[in-house]
Amino acid sequence: MKYLHTMVRVTDIDASLAFYCDALGMVEISRKESEAGRFTLIFLAAPNDAERGRAEQAPLLELTYNWDPEAYEGGRNFGHLAFAVDDIYATCAHMQACGVVINRPPRDGRMAFVRSPDLISVELLQKGDALAPAEPWLSMANIGEW
Repeated sequence: MKYLHTMVRVTDIDASLAFYCDALGMVEISRKESEAGRFTLIFLAAPNDAERGRAEQAPLLELTYNWDPEAYEGGRNFGHLAFAVDDIYATCAHMQACGVVINRPPRDGRMAFVRSPDLISVELLQKGDALAPAEPWLSMANIGEW
């Protein structure tokens, strides 16, 4: 398993970049805008990781800006922790056997979400290409929130 990133939702990109980059010293690594999803993702790295070209190896901070205004209360602006796993189906099966609810099953062979006992959302991503869709995951519905 590899720790990938932590996501936080932001309400003002310029103010957030002034804080994280100008004040804290992080470096913008990449930016993605999604017209269909109506959001912007900005990935930041610690300066040492960015300078050494290790950003793809290091944990990143993902700033998510949703284009439609939304009030984030009670820590809702914190999004999730993300981990790349060797086999998303085996990982989800193991977690399920340990009593963990798979809130968003890996129907696409690529992504799943679970929650910690403290309700922290955890994203699991398949390393490399998505696995072929397979049962029982393909037919599983989402459960609760993630």
